[in-house]
Amino acid sequence: MAMTVSDIGIDLGTSSILVYVRGKGVVLKEPSVVAYDRDSGVIKAIGEEARLLLSRSAGNIVGMRPIEHGVVADYMVTEKMLRYFIQKASGRLSFRKPRVAVTVASNITEVERKAVEDAAYQAGARDVQLVEECVAAAIGAGIDISKPAGNMILDIGGGTCTAAVLSIGGVVVSHSIKLGGNDFDEAIVRHMKNAYGLMIGEQAAEEIKVNIGTVFERPDKVTMDVDGRDLVTGLPKTVRITSEDTREALKDCVSQVLDTVHTVLERTPPELAADVVERGIVLVGGGALIGGLEELIEARTGVNTITADDPMLAVAIGTGMYAQLMDPDRDEE
Repeated sequence: MAMTVSDIGIDLGTSSILVYVRGKGVVLKEPSVVAYDRDSGVIKAIGEEARLLLSRSAGNIVGMRPIEHGVVADYMVTEKMLRYFIQKASGRLSFRKPRVAVTVASNITEVERKAVEDAAYQAGARDVQLVEECVAAAIGAGIDISKPAGNMILDIGGGTCTAAVLSIGGVVVSHSIKLGGNDFDEAIVRHMKNAYGLMIGEQAAEEIKVNIGTVFERPDKVTMDVDGRDLVTGLPKTVRITSEDTREALKDCVSQVLDTVHTVLERTPPELAADVVERGIVLVGGGALIGGLEELIEARTGVNTITADDPMLAVAIGTGMYAQLMDPDRDEE
């Protein structure tokens, strides 16, 4: 059976790549990491296979992320990664090349857009459509952006944070910063080092963020035992921390997120700003799941803030649905 318009939607993230297949939904979510042999330069594994290989490999196998802060940092590796995911999603026995929609950051240059487009064509796409990430996020969150009304989205991914106001199918005003969930993890690593003299890895920081992370003062402080290495003795050590530690660790990161929201609200035309106040701000992306973020944004802006039903999948779903929603009368081939 022939594939149709927007066969595959790809959320090309700094931390993860999510793939949406029309009629099936999100079928893949894997790390956007590649493992290669430093001696020969040969790619050994991509995605989840690469993550597993890197956790058990010798020193000559190293990892790299070809997408940095939402932008292609290594064109050749990105092409190979896209080819791998397109083939995995569409099936190696597919006779027709798929149509592919790929997310891009709102503030990337024409050169960077061309790099993504070329990489997708080289990876085997028949037709490539680039979708601004905040537009895809809004569609995936169930927002009808086709109407002449202002809708505000805050997308916090692994490497970028974008706030945008959308209306009539496009972006009216947006602002992006190179900060995301990965920076949250690094901030927790730094805090554990400075406050407790404990060295922990990014995976432990991620667990702390997920389990007890908060950016808004909680009435009930929750605790967690964290294992790491004592920076003085070099020996294993366990420290008990509270949710207040994470609030302290993430203070600077969250301040930058709030500045991004304020920047967009200040630049939004009055009529659309009134719509935003009425409709609220919608949070998407993995970073939207951090505890207390809704409450903090609401307290600082006075605008009702909610998190999308499935914030981590919203961009991928919206990417897959984009072409169909924007051009419903387009003939299927």
